[in-house]
Amino acid sequence: MAASDRTGRHGQALSRRALAEALLTGIVIPAHPLALTAERRLDERRQVALTRYYADAGAGGVAVGVHTTQFAIRSVGLFEPVLRLAAGAADEHEQRTGRRLVRVAGAVGATPQAVAEAVLARGLGYDAVLLSLAALRDASRPELLAHCRRVAEVLPVFGFYLQPGVGGRVLDHAFWRGFLEIENVVAIKIAAFNRYQTLDVVRALGMSGRAGEVALYTGNDDTIVLDLLADFAPPAPGAGTPPRVRFSGGLLGQWAAWTKRAVELLEAVKDCRRNGGAGALELLALGQRLTDANGALFDVQNAFAGCIAGIGEVLRRQGLLANRLCLDPHEDLSPGQSEEIDRVTAAYPELTDDAFVAEHLDRWLQ
Repeated sequence: MAASDRTGRHGQALSRRALAEALLTGIVIPAHPLALTAERRLDERRQVALTRYYADAGAGGVAVGVHTTQFAIRSVGLFEPVLRLAAGAADEHEQRTGRRLVRVAGAVGATPQAVAEAVLARGLGYDAVLLSLAALRDASRPELLAHCRRVAEVLPVFGFYLQPGVGGRVLDHAFWRGFLEIENVVAIKIAAFNRYQTLDVVRALGMSGRAGEVALYTGNDDTIVLDLLADFAPPAPGAGTPPRVRFSGGLLGQWAAWTKRAVELLEAVKDCRRNGGAGALELLALGQRLTDANGALFDVQNAFAGCIAGIGEVLRRQGLLANRLCLDPHEDLSPGQSEEIDRVTAAYPELTDDAFVAEHLDRWLQ
């Protein structure tokens, strides 16, 4: 997106219209990891280097303060510094290239906390919040929707269906119908890892009449390519042709590593769509390899226990991170996970972007 497509000076948020257009066009949004020193303090140089990597790899945005960034940044006073560093690096990229990254900030907790985090993000020039409902596990549907409406008064909202297996909660079709009645909703990330629950959201969007203004983003790391290729035509009330619903792009922890390849993948999917499905079988085969690789990085064999460390390990091997440390000293790779990462890296070199990182790493670390 050119600099003229934003509102105001560098550092200010996109207009809602420009934000919606960018998201509907379809972009890669990596979920931004956290860079730590050996003492588990914020490594500012490498934190900035990661954002520079994503920008130069062609990502259309970054999501910061989300699960991959580690929710514990809030309890150690790092939420604002991490958001500020990413915003500064994004400003730098825009000044250098004229291309603005969409900036998404994670917002968590009960309503007062989520609203405060959205207010902070707005002040730092973020465009939207990815709103986690994990902390409201016992809230009723009306309470959940009231919470979402309150946050949407501050910034445009990216809905988030997080799989229950890693802390999310089941959000039924009726919830999503109510959620889509909130005017300031601009997108929904589906990370349910469940086709039936994914279809609940797709059907709600189709029935809402907002399929042309609210973007769907895949967070289903096990079905990235299938999500991106599929066209859905959920039944809609009344006569006429059902609305076509499709995933525009992805907001993924998986795309926090090997990001250059993720950008190329999304462009290949767009080419496939433009050319009547030509190359779809090859893309689906690539998707199976990507799912296998994701299983290693995200530690599926151990219920995702090593997912953040797995991403960090890939980035460490490339030199972007100095280590794979997490804020929690007990959080690390699971037994055998490093060997699984070895296996998929050797088996699928076409998924890696090591040469690209090596070419630019020194500049990103300056």
